Amino acid sequence: MTNSEVEDDQFKRVLGLPQVTASGVAIIIGAGIYVLLGPAAQAAGAQVWMSFVLSSSLCALTAFSYMELSSMFPKAGSESEFARQAFPRWIGATVGWSMAIALLVASATVALGFSRYLREFVNVDSRVSAIAIIMVMSVISMLGMQRAGWVIVGLGLIKVGGLVWVCIVGLPYLGSVDLVSNVAIGGVFNGAALVFFAFIGFDEVITLAEETRSPRKTVPRALLLSLVISTVLYVGVSIIATSVLGVEALSNSTKPLADILLITNGKTASSAMAVVALISTASTVLLALTSASRMLYGTASSGDLPRRFAAVYKRRVPLFSLVVSAGVASLLVLLEDISLLAEATDVIIYAMFIIVNLVVLILRRTKPDLHRPFAVKGHVRGVPVLPILGLLATLSMAIHIDMRAAMLAGLIMVSGTAVHLVSIRR
Repeated sequence: MTNSEVEDDQFKRVLGLPQVTASGVAIIIGAGIYVLLGPAAQAAGAQVWMSFVLSSSLCALTAFSYMELSSMFPKAGSESEFARQAFPRWIGATVGWSMAIALLVASATVALGFSRYLREFVNVDSRVSAIAIIMVMSVISMLGMQRAGWVIVGLGLIKVGGLVWVCIVGLPYLGSVDLVSNVAIGGVFNGAALVFFAFIGFDEVITLAEETRSPRKTVPRALLLSLVISTVLYVGVSIIATSVLGVEALSNSTKPLADILLITNGKTASSAMAVVALISTASTVLLALTSASRMLYGTASSGDLPRRFAAVYKRRVPLFSLVVSAGVASLLVLLEDISLLAEATDVIIYAMFIIVNLVVLILRRTKPDLHRPFAVKGHVRGVPVLPILGLLATLSMAIHIDMRAAMLAGLIMVSGTAVHLVSIRR
């Protein structure tokens, strides 16, 4: 490890490329593929697989901006740290706060999804089981990333294995549905807007930068690998689902992957997929909580939130940040219906994508001599093209924003600014 990479010794650097990539895949392939496939098929029909390709391509445009910035500033605060490089300090603080809130809402939402799958086996109150899984995953995260990293790899392999299983059992059905004729471009774009949210999370591997060996090289590679692996799995599953179930049945299915296995292998296999779904949602809760705590830590270590959030226990975990994250996620679970809050977090993610692309463009102008271990290729008169395309792609997806969700997202961001101002005064 070079001296330039040792920018913070608060954590032990224990993660390699396999663990960081598995973390990215684990947080991307959460509950999304289990619940979004049906609605996306309603919009795109047999070409739903094209929606996944399109959405992944749009995310990839911004992913390259993340890769450039993460190679330059491998910090746990990720988006917050990036924003500080090009914008006033209060914007960086607001970004960090907003991303942490978005991750906590994601934790609560996915934990509730876990509880619904669990009720297929045990009749228990959904809020109780959701809070229980949050607590269990928090304890695993408290053990430190050296241990939690391998748990993430194990859960990720089961998760990926489940999707590969679906693809294998559905292979004999390929060709039963025409997947390329009569393409409705509008439907494919509408489907892409829906499944866009299934890819959100690929950027959170950056929050593990301070616990990663050789982060300037490892993190950008892991980010790209996790997005590519997830895309291949999503496209494969969507093709198989359409082929096995047909467009109409897929559009009306609330649990398409379990339905595929019910048709191909019977009830036992369908129940096994429900178990995989439990593992999938549990690992996403673990990653979202861990990322939220690192985001709070990173923002606080820059002096933009109360310093207590930056306290690290035995170089393993930002304990106070993690405890607060678990507590807030548990409180959100008690609301049970947090759909509006979940939509507001989507708005926040759009805002983050816009900021990250802008930071790349601004730093290319204001700090052209900064060392960039990974630099986005392709430019016109010194202006990189991909960040501009990333901006346009994000704006094209953002036209579907609900106004109430946008207002709530604005309120979350303003509250972050207020917390920052109080913190620096103290």
